[in-house]
Amino acid sequence: MLIKSALIGASFGLLSIPALAADLPIAPEPIDYLRICDAYGNRFFYLPGTETCLRVGGRVRIEYRLNNYGSGPNNWSDKAATGTTFRARGYSYLDSRTATEYGLLRTYNSVYVTNDNDSSSNSLELEYSFIQFGGFTFGRAQSFWDFWTGYSFGARVTSYSDTKSNVAAYTRAFGNGVSASLSIESPVSRRVELISPNANGYGGFKIPDAVANIRIDQAWGSAQIMGALHQVYFVDTASKSALGWAVGAGAEIKVPFLGGRDKVVLQVGYSDGASRFPLDSWNGRITDAINVGGSTKTTKTWNIAGGWRHAVTDTVTANLEGGYHTVDAALDSYDFNQWTVTGNVVWSPISGVDIGAEMQYRNVDFDRASGLSDTDEIYTTLRVQRTF
Repeated sequence: MLIKSALIGASFGLLSIPALAADLPIAPEPIDYLRICDAYGNRFFYLPGTETCLRVGGRVRIEYRLNNYGSGPNNWSDKAATGTTFRARGYSYLDSRTATEYGLLRTYNSVYVTNDNDSSSNSLELEYSFIQFGGFTFGRAQSFWDFWTGYSFGARVTSYSDTKSNVAAYTRAFGNGVSASLSIESPVSRRVELISPNANGYGGFKIPDAVANIRIDQAWGSAQIMGALHQVYFVDTASKSALGWAVGAGAEIKVPFLGGRDKVVLQVGYSDGASRFPLDSWNGRITDAINVGGSTKTTKTWNIAGGWRHAVTDTVTANLEGGYHTVDAALDSYDFNQWTVTGNVVWSPISGVDIGAEMQYRNVDFDRASGLSDTDEIYTTLRVQRTF
């Protein structure tokens, strides 16, 4: 009985001993909440432990396309061609910005994946990936030639250039919205056909394109003049290279008396051996140069385009644009005229959501020497899009 009482007493004694430090509950570490960064616009936040601001965004774009149903042969008269395309595309964006003693340091990445008609393979595309620092831009960015890149979807044909390219560029800001840029850019996305006796096409990439612009952005709108140099380099060793070039100008003006958010734009361009600078959606007959009798003759183009963006209501926008483009090649059989008209209506019920329909028409008038029939192309696109 004495032994039992001793054991019970010892047990209560142990229970009364203070808990060891290892047994105490651990206080939660303070949470490092994300800080909002409002220096560069909405939706930026500071990366924890840094002074770098980051914005994460994305876009989902769904399209239902009626492919060319103009004059035959077209996508509907050809049994092997695709007449209807169901497209799903997802975008991801990362935009980082850091203030430094040398100015703004910015990086930007945009990638998207596309699936058409339940294809078993999805296409992955790097849209943008660049670094900007101290006025310099390095990487895959919008070409410094491009000014107006359209008001409508421009889903199938365009009246302008909207080209992404690998660049190394410098921009100098002079104040009051005036700037000048000089850029060297990959020429590959600007190449079209070269015609030569032994082999058609371009040789390997040797010399980058040189692009320059002077631009002004002010309350009334914006304007730009631009120029480019482009190497015409045949794969056929019997054909000599040539220097192509292009010049252009454009102006976009706000016209609030037509509507609160209304804008109109006019853009012109001329090219000699650099056809894809003023326009990036030529008919496949386009050339940069032709070897005729052992001599390289560059192709010349004249281009004019314009558009009007009209705010019908606070949530409905209508867009109308078009362009006329003419080609003068060394051989009449490669001459043609091309003109386009695009119109759409877009409903934006809430911020970041666009629902719209677009129709596009393109006429190609070939020279009689080509033996080709003129074409009338018609396209329709229905789009539902959410950007966040």
